[in-house]
Amino acid sequence: MKNVFVLAPLFFTGRLLDWSLLLPTLVVFAAFCLAASSIYCLNDVRDVASDRQHPKKRLRPIASGALSVRTGYLVMIVCMAGAILLSSFAGWLVLCVVSLYLIINISYCLRLKQVAILDVMLIALGFVLRVLAGGMAADIWISEWLVLMTFLLTLLLALAKRNDDYRLFEKTGKRPRKSITGYNHEFINEVVSIVAAVTMVCYIMYAMSPDVIQRMGTRYVYLTCFWVLAGLLRYLQNMIVFGRSGSPTKAMVKDRFLQICVFGWIASFVVIIYLK
Repeated sequence: MKNVFVLAPLFFTGRLLDWSLLLPTLVVFAAFCLAASSIYCLNDVRDVASDRQHPKKRLRPIASGALSVRTGYLVMIVCMAGAILLSSFAGWLVLCVVSLYLIINISYCLRLKQVAILDVMLIALGFVLRVLAGGMAADIWISEWLVLMTFLLTLLLALAKRNDDYRLFEKTGKRPRKSITGYNHEFINEVVSIVAAVTMVCYIMYAMSPDVIQRMGTRYVYLTCFWVLAGLLRYLQNMIVFGRSGSPTKAMVKDRFLQICVFGWIASFVVIIYLK
């Protein structure tokens, strides 16, 4: 689900059904699926000891003993090689972006995830690289609005995940990650509130930007702000009120309210861009 960001440039230009552009974009999508999988393998191998102490992560294949560490490394190498091979078919610029993604995330797994604030910013940067690669594959210019909103939204989700980690730390006294000591509830709630507000303002400015109105040929993009605001409020409610700020992917799969917001947002753009 995270790699769907690769399709964002194509979707917002109204050319998602153009097969000549969709095919190379899907190749990049597959490359990022392999790249992300290789990083997950590395992460699970590196964190196998701490994962075995985690109530949920202990069920992962390597932590549970279902797969060996050696197998984890083997799958990592195969996925990484596949990601580099596929991305090379989409051009050297895409290859550079995917390679940069791998370098950043390998560094993240080995050391940088232990540094508070930097850890969540690198996660957000990974999503920006997905968007950039998708634009490069389809030869589409990426607007500053799309880059900013991708970074801000995924930074918000990463911060919410840290809130879940801190809850676990308070409950068990065990650190799910070393960087968690650089966070607490007050800090996370304040920063999340700031990032959520900036994200919403940025989206409103995007929706009412003359460039966006001209490029999409409609003034009604601002109507999609309703879905974005509702989705942000729901995510904050899950985090602060209900304490359900774990995996954003699982939240999307299980939370009906969020699903309706995302579906409504996508449907609005389909009507505005494709059915006008």
